[in-house]
Amino acid sequence: QVHVEESGRGLVQPGGSLTLSCAASGFTLPNYAIAWFRQAPGKGREGVACLTNTDGNTTYSDSVKGRFTISRDNAENTVYLQMNSLKPEDTAVYYCAADDARTVNFVRAMCIFYSGFHFWGKGTLVTVSS
Repeated sequence: QVHVEESGRGLVQPGGSLTLSCAASGFTLPNYAIAWFRQAPGKGREGVACLTNTDGNTTYSDSVKGRFTISRDNAENTVYLQMNSLKPEDTAVYYCAADDARTVNFVRAMCIFYSGFHFWGKGTLVTVSS
């Protein structure tokens, strides 16, 4: 079964940077997607960034595009979320989610719609404040 665990919680001042890490394992199908979600106080869960393993395609929400970068290591065991120019509204619990599938098209759709993720980490808190 797929296992997901994120780390990198912290308190950051506005304009600062922070990198989160996600270790994902247990994939049994050839294609998978790994995504970062966040849930701010009083709001629903929002898809932030997504990556597919086959070609490394990435997608971002409009709210973080140009500030956040999702990437993976060469072994494809760990995915990172580099967050720059942080704003107070970025304060949230950040979740890493993952799932695998038989086809590339399916996992690409997962990143388009931020849907179909069945395996989730427990979340890590990021607070952006002065």
